[in-house]
Amino acid sequence: MLIWFVVGAVVAVALVFDSPAMDFRLVVLGAVLPVAEGAVGGPWLLHTLLAGVILLAVVMLVARGRRLVQRRWLGVPIGLMAHLVLDGTWSDTDVFWWPFAGLDALGGSRVPEFGRGATGLLLEVVGLVLGVWAWRRFGLDDQAARRALRTDGRLTALRRD
Repeated sequence: MLIWFVVGAVVAVALVFDSPAMDFRLVVLGAVLPVAEGAVGGPWLLHTLLAGVILLAVVMLVARGRRLVQRRWLGVPIGLMAHLVLDGTWSDTDVFWWPFAGLDALGGSRVPEFGRGATGLLLEVVGLVLGVWAWRRFGLDDQAARRALRTDGRLTALRRD
């Protein structure tokens, strides 16, 4: 289940932040990172709010004083948090609020992404439909716009700052 997270995160972040300087490749990276936890036995840290907050703090501290570097790398924690929203992880109090809601919630089960059955397939179809809309909305039928997204991670159809 990737299309839902990739397209959903890009569209949500593009419409909310409306920043042409955002590197949407890093938003996608953050949005799909938690899916990898399925290979290691269930929801772990990347499905918690704490991981997103720590990653955000790391980006801000490591790139302190370098605003453009911060702006670029903020895409990873933003994408991670978008995943938590798109996945509905926020509705699982024990995992989302770990360790504040208890220490036993992580691991040992399936990640939410792979436990949905037909609903997961429906979300992938919704992701495809949303992708078609986004293709048009962000002008990706233009070769220069696709190149900017591929090489710089930018959606050129967003307004200029």
